[in-house]
Amino acid sequence: MKSAREKMDMIAAYTDVGSYRGAAALCGCDPKTVKRAVERAQRSEPPAKSGRPRNTDSVRDVVAKRVEATEGRISAKRLLPEARAAGYVGSARNFRRLVAAAKAEWRREHRRGRRPGVWSPGETLIIDWGTVGPLHVFCAVLAWSRLRFVRFAADETAQTTFAMLAECFEAIGGVPKVVLADRMGCLKGGVVMNVVVPTPDYVRFATHYRFRPDFCEGHDPESKGMVEHLVGYAKRDLVTPTDPSVADLVAANAEAARWCDEVNGQEHSEICAVPALRLETERPLLGELPSLRPQIGKVTTRKVDKLSCVRFGSARYSAPLSLIGRTVEVHVAGDRVRLVHFGSVMADHPLVAPGETSIMDDHYGGPRPHPRRAPRPKNATERAVLALGPVAEAFVKGAAAAGATTLGTELPELLRLEAAHGRDALVAALERAVHFGRWRVADVRSILEAGKGVPGVARPGGALVVALPQVATRSLADYAPEGLS
Repeated sequence: MKSAREKMDMIAAYTDVGSYRGAAALCGCDPKTVKRAVERAQRSEPPAKSGRPRNTDSVRDVVAKRVEATEGRISAKRLLPEARAAGYVGSARNFRRLVAAAKAEWRREHRRGRRPGVWSPGETLIIDWGTVGPLHVFCAVLAWSRLRFVRFAADETAQTTFAMLAECFEAIGGVPKVVLADRMGCLKGGVVMNVVVPTPDYVRFATHYRFRPDFCEGHDPESKGMVEHLVGYAKRDLVTPTDPSVADLVAANAEAARWCDEVNGQEHSEICAVPALRLETERPLLGELPSLRPQIGKVTTRKVDKLSCVRFGSARYSAPLSLIGRTVEVHVAGDRVRLVHFGSVMADHPLVAPGETSIMDDHYGGPRPHPRRAPRPKNATERAVLALGPVAEAFVKGAAAAGATTLGTELPELLRLEAAHGRDALVAALERAVHFGRWRVADVRSILEAGKGVPGVARPGGALVVALPQVATRSLADYAPEGLS
């Protein structure tokens, strides 16, 4: 089929030469074609033939109205029964093409134009929550520097969100002027004429940190696409386990902090700059951090007792000795229990079962010493016995454990043995008595009287060397018969 321009060329050529054959030679076509084009132009007929009718033309208006009413969201499967009732007898395939074309046309006419966001340093922080199984991911982006902050939590309550925001402010070293959030149920107190009313706790939190809370439009994820992209990025690149768990949030958040340092130290594809370096420029424009974190909601407190411990969940957790008599906050995150005093974490314990105790040796100045029940002398005789040294203390403890009830009356006799045999000999006799478990003073006297002729203690497998007494000897000649010598 010839186009309208080609037909106009044939009519112009016919006007110039005055013959169909001459115009056909100029245009490179058949003379009959030139004749038909000239006659059609003389009758003022349309230059193109009308298309063949389609079996979807009868329901085109019905489809257009339904697409308009549903803002382009209705499906062809849902609309097909209505079209059948209106007289459509064609195939489902043709009807799907009609609905797709109608929806595309509606989107072209109702496309909303957007302009790119222009961010100022120190102005906006965008936050959002994501979910991976039972794990909740808190994400925040500092809009101008593109600094990213990601942490994990077990829930999305208001107290958890406030704690994440406070940690984010401490990580970036300041407070932005505006915090832009989705219409989170934990932060939203209500909506009046499409205006979000924040909860009183969120207002107190924002007042404490001196920022203005702001909320996105409803059902408009594009207005916070920057943080939406971060949520997806964290799910793909950070949450690597196939079955994430909230059992160890401390380790998960440590890995998240390491991941944030890594991605913030690389060049961002959008701004062609390193977010960590841009933050150094933006930080002077951020608001100052308050000296303490605010207490929002119910905070569990405990008083440190005389044992330098607090009781929580029927278990004991130690605290530094300097906190005895003071009140501390008890924060539970996953399987960890933290004791906080004036915003500082004073102790970090694993969560233990009821009835158990978690003790940190540093809180008491070092490891726990072994139990020691040292003898305490009360008179001059007892003091003189203990003056013999550690062996005398061991002898007294051993005799008491063996049930030597006459030990107290025999101590003066033990001192008289020192006067008779000397301190060194008595100490050696006490060592031998302790080694062989002889706990009477008479046993010590027997050891002293035996002197050096008793066998010594040898290690298993060693030779037993006994010092025999020296006696006078005679030669064999003295035993020979007389006359043979």
